[in-house]
Amino acid sequence: MYAKENGIDPYLVFSIIKAESNFDPDATSSRNARGLMQVTDKTGAWAAEKLGMDDFVTDDLYRPDANIKIGCWYIRQLMREFGSNINLVIAAYNAGSGNVSSWLKDEELSRNGEELVRIPFKETDNYLKRVIKYYKMYQKLYAKRGN
Repeated sequence: MYAKENGIDPYLVFSIIKAESNFDPDATSSRNARGLMQVTDKTGAWAAEKLGMDDFVTDDLYRPDANIKIGCWYIRQLMREFGSNINLVIAAYNAGSGNVSSWLKDEELSRNGEELVRIPFKETDNYLKRVIKYYKMYQKLYAKRGN
């Protein structure tokens, strides 16, 4: 529902959830990211304000409905910033849009300012590879089922 509202392929959302929390709504990271999509407190509060979620409290990030609503909204913001380049969107979801923007300006990391040839954060590089692997898996699985 929230993927569709934000113009996001639901398989991408499933892939991010799989990589972030393995579908555990109670997951909490060492950086205090919470819930299915591992939304940080700061991003959660910012998104909730923009979405008009007036009664939002940080623990709402453990509620799947609120977490996915906020996570999908945030992915949409990244898509506005990085366009249709799904690799940049996924990298920014993990490392932050500021890091990805600065990497695009670095000639050692980007030849044209639009694509990355190398990601300097090993965690983000591995994350991107995992999400893409899951994304292709979901696309293939559900294409066979005709869904």
